Amino acid sequence: MQPRDRLSAKEIQVATLVWQGLTNKDIAAVLHTSEQVVKNYLRTTFDKLGVWTRLELALYVASHGGANWHAQIRTDSVAQLPAWSAPAAEEKVPYAGTGAKAASVASGSAV
Repeated sequence: MQPRDRLSAKEIQVATLVWQGLTNKDIAAVLHTSEQVVKNYLRTTFDKLGVWTRLELALYVASHGGANWHAQIRTDSVAQLPAWSAPAAEEKVPYAGTGAKAASVASGSAV
Protein backbone atom coordinates (compact mmCIF):
# COMPACT_ATOMS: atom_id res chain seq x y z
CA MET A 1 0.00 0.00 0.00
CA GLN A 2 1.37 3.38 -0.99
CA PRO A 3 1.26 6.25 1.53
CA ARG A 4 -1.28 8.12 -0.61
CA ASP A 5 -3.67 5.17 -0.32
CA ARG A 6 -4.18 6.17 3.31
CA LEU A 7 -5.53 9.65 2.52
CA SER A 8 -9.15 10.57 3.10
CA ALA A 9 -11.21 12.21 0.36
CA LYS A 10 -10.85 15.65 2.01
CA GLU A 11 -7.08 15.23 2.37
CA ILE A 12 -6.92 14.43 -1.35
CA GLN A 13 -8.95 17.57 -2.12
CA VAL A 14 -6.71 19.75 0.04
CA ALA A 15 -3.53 18.27 -1.44
CA THR A 16 -4.80 18.86 -4.97
CA LEU A 17 -5.74 22.46 -4.16
CA VAL A 18 -2.29 23.04 -2.62
CA TRP A 19 -0.77 21.65 -5.83
CA GLN A 20 -2.83 24.21 -7.77
CA GLY A 21 -1.28 26.99 -5.68
CA LEU A 22 -4.18 27.98 -3.43
CA THR A 23 -3.53 29.40 0.01
CA ASN A 24 -5.11 27.98 3.17
CA LYS A 25 -7.63 30.83 3.10
CA ASP A 26 -8.53 30.09 -0.52
CA ILE A 27 -8.84 26.36 0.18
CA ALA A 28 -11.10 27.10 3.15
CA ALA A 29 -13.32 29.21 0.87
CA VAL A 30 -13.53 26.43 -1.73
CA LEU A 31 -14.36 23.80 0.90
CA HIS A 32 -16.68 26.13 2.86
CA THR A 33 -14.77 25.54 6.09
CA SER A 34 -12.28 27.35 8.33
CA GLU A 35 -8.57 27.83 7.82
CA GLN A 36 -7.92 25.80 10.98
CA VAL A 37 -9.70 22.80 9.48
CA VAL A 38 -7.54 23.16 6.36
CA LYS A 39 -4.43 23.26 8.56
CA ASN A 40 -5.58 20.09 10.30
CA TYR A 41 -6.04 18.34 6.94
CA LEU A 42 -2.60 19.51 5.86
CA ARG A 43 -0.96 18.25 9.05
CA THR A 44 -2.48 14.78 8.71
CA THR A 45 -1.69 14.69 4.98
CA PHE A 46 1.94 15.65 5.68
CA ASP A 47 2.17 12.87 8.27
CA LYS A 48 0.63 10.25 5.98
CA LEU A 49 2.79 11.14 2.97
CA GLY A 50 6.01 11.80 4.90
CA VAL A 51 6.41 15.37 3.66
CA TRP A 52 7.25 18.47 5.70
CA THR A 53 6.17 21.44 3.59
CA ARG A 54 3.51 22.60 1.14
CA LEU A 55 6.16 22.57 -1.60
CA GLU A 56 6.98 18.92 -0.90
CA LEU A 57 3.26 18.13 -0.94
CA ALA A 58 2.80 19.91 -4.29
CA LEU A 59 5.79 18.05 -5.72
CA TYR A 60 4.37 14.76 -4.44
CA VAL A 61 1.04 15.42 -6.15
CA ALA A 62 2.79 16.53 -9.35
CA SER A 63 4.97 13.41 -9.44
CA HIS A 64 1.93 11.17 -8.96
CA GLY A 65 -0.27 12.49 -11.75
CA GLY A 66 -1.06 16.10 -10.89
CA ALA A 67 -4.75 16.96 -11.16
CA ASN A 68 -5.66 13.32 -11.83
CA TRP A 69 -3.52 11.73 -9.11
CA HIS A 70 -6.59 10.86 -7.05
CA ALA A 71 -7.84 8.65 -9.91
CA GLN A 72 -4.82 6.39 -9.39
CA ILE A 73 -5.56 5.82 -5.69
CA ARG A 74 -7.04 2.47 -4.79
CA THR A 75 -10.81 2.80 -4.58
CA ASP A 76 -11.13 0.41 -1.64
CA SER A 77 -8.94 2.59 0.58
CA VAL A 78 -10.70 5.89 -0.12
CA ALA A 79 -14.43 6.36 0.07
CA GLN A 80 -16.14 7.67 -3.03
CA LEU A 81 -14.81 11.14 -3.71
CA PRO A 82 -17.38 13.88 -3.19
CA ALA A 83 -18.46 15.97 -6.14
CA TRP A 84 -16.12 18.95 -6.27
CA SER A 85 -14.10 20.79 -8.79
CA ALA A 86 -11.02 22.79 -8.15
CA PRO A 87 -10.97 26.21 -9.76
CA ALA A 88 -9.10 26.37 -13.05
CA ALA A 89 -5.98 28.51 -13.17
CA GLU A 90 -7.85 31.39 -14.79
CA GLU A 91 -10.84 31.27 -12.42
CA LYS A 92 -10.86 33.54 -9.40
CA VAL A 93 -11.29 32.03 -5.95
CA PRO A 94 -13.63 34.06 -3.71
CA TYR A 95 -11.63 36.25 -1.36
CA ALA A 96 -13.23 37.14 1.96
CA GLY A 97 -10.92 40.05 2.75
CA THR A 98 -11.72 43.73 2.37
CA GLY A 99 -9.93 46.80 1.16
CA ALA A 100 -7.41 47.46 -1.60
CA LYS A 101 -5.49 44.25 -1.08
CA ALA A 102 -8.68 42.16 -1.34
CA ALA A 103 -9.68 43.97 -4.50
CA SER A 104 -6.25 43.45 -6.04
CA VAL A 105 -6.22 39.76 -5.14
CA ALA A 106 -9.72 39.29 -6.54
CA SER A 107 -8.77 41.08 -9.76
CA GLY A 108 -5.39 39.37 -10.07
CA SER A 109 -3.35 42.57 -9.96
CA ALA A 110 -0.62 43.48 -7.48
CA VAL A 111 -0.83 46.19 -4.86
